[in-house]
Amino acid sequence: MSRRSILSAIVLIITGMVIGTLLVTGFGGLNHSFADSGVVLSTAPPFNPPDEVTALNQTFTAVSDLVTPTVVAITVKSKVEGGFHRFWPFGDIFPQPPTEEQLQQGSGSGIILTKDGYILTNRHVVEGATEDGIKVLLYDSREFKAKLVGDDRNTDIAVIKIDADGLTPASIGNSDDVRVGEWVLAVGNPLGLTSTVTAGIVSAISRNIGILRSKNADGTGIENFIQTDAAINPGNSGGALVNLRGQVIGVNTAIASNTGLYMGYGFAVPINLAKVVANAIIKEGKFVRGYIGIRITDLDAKKAKALGMDRYKGVLVDEVQPEGAGKEAGVKVGDAIVEVDGKPVMSANELQARVGMHHPGEVVRLKIFRDGKYFEIDVKLKGRSESGESVDVDESVDSGSEDMADSRSTLTFEKAGFSVRALDDQARKAFNRTTGVLVTHVKQYSPAWENNLRQGVVIFEARKGGTTTKIDKPSDLKKVLAGLKEGESVLLRVQTPNGDTTFIPIEGPAM
Repeated sequence: MSRRSILSAIVLIITGMVIGTLLVTGFGGLNHSFADSGVVLSTAPPFNPPDEVTALNQTFTAVSDLVTPTVVAITVKSKVEGGFHRFWPFGDIFPQPPTEEQLQQGSGSGIILTKDGYILTNRHVVEGATEDGIKVLLYDSREFKAKLVGDDRNTDIAVIKIDADGLTPASIGNSDDVRVGEWVLAVGNPLGLTSTVTAGIVSAISRNIGILRSKNADGTGIENFIQTDAAINPGNSGGALVNLRGQVIGVNTAIASNTGLYMGYGFAVPINLAKVVANAIIKEGKFVRGYIGIRITDLDAKKAKALGMDRYKGVLVDEVQPEGAGKEAGVKVGDAIVEVDGKPVMSANELQARVGMHHPGEVVRLKIFRDGKYFEIDVKLKGRSESGESVDVDESVDSGSEDMADSRSTLTFEKAGFSVRALDDQARKAFNRTTGVLVTHVKQYSPAWENNLRQGVVIFEARKGGTTTKIDKPSDLKKVLAGLKEGESVLLRVQTPNGDTTFIPIEGPAM
């Protein structure tokens, strides 16, 4: 080979090496392509979010990483009432097949409380479970049989136990510090999808949706839910609602939905209430709750104005049980309770939740408004009576005989929108009282209607400021309401056909 040919070959080799190096170093990392298609894909981000957004994203992922292992999946086998054989139609022709136990399987979530296997969940998740029917699946895919330690129907809280050790317990927060609008994550196992995390905000606190009271015939359910728009679906029950510090602030329990699936409204039992119940169940197998022995309703602006109050939040005492703790401490019908243990109470369910965290024998301090003054009293709580029923207050009333000619006359309060008449013998017997006036008609959408006065109740007392007037006959009520001016209001104490009593505000003018 000539010298010239050798030099040409060397030049070609060097040129190829240079071009190859440029291709690798000059264009590598900008684009990728499929060798068989020639399609070039861009990997450069079109936008870099602000540092604050990146930090929030990192917070979500960090909290998810920490909390997810502390939430378990629970499956429960329970018996089905009746079953197919209950409807066997061929008994006269073919013998009935052997009866087999009919089972159904449900699912939910739970929160690890201790390293040795105590798990917090909802009562409705494990309710009705067969023996050995509760199974727990951990985040690391280990599966255990669980036993029910105890439950509490008033809060829908339950504790189960698995035979394990070295578990990662959840960090428990303080639900009293929860604020509307703060970010939260819901962690659980919705619709069979294990270890699912959804995000949202706290939409409301101290929410009462009536789900526990509808299940408890005696009305003892405590509802003081945290509301969230983080997606919660069937299977999330018993799972964790956590703040951005990774602390559990609630136990996901219910949803409000027309379809049975997520529609933006989820509810969680505050962890402060849940942990008190859970601790008692772990120690004693059950939770025994203390009671004041009163029946209460929310205090609104109309009722507060009638009482002469300078604030419009709290609860109004409708009834006091004769042998309850409240009666012994000096609580009276018509009292407005505005604080419990130095903390304001905004609604009846909030007071029930605060008192419901205490045991019989413990003392709570109530701040009360009565007769134009605020004062505080200590109440030593009692357990619930054997009957579990509210009892009317034993009041002495003037049972003087009425003029029977007036017993059928009707008195109408046109501007308020309702009519009354004196009690006849039938009404006296039905309501077990000798005085008062029967509401015979309430005009729909009238002021009285909007304040929840209804036909068929008995008005037996009126309160305005610090003055209480017994209502024996229609003329007594007329004297009270006739003097009401624009902007003034009075509280009417009424008895319902089932024996309960409550207060109804009526604003002036009424006639």
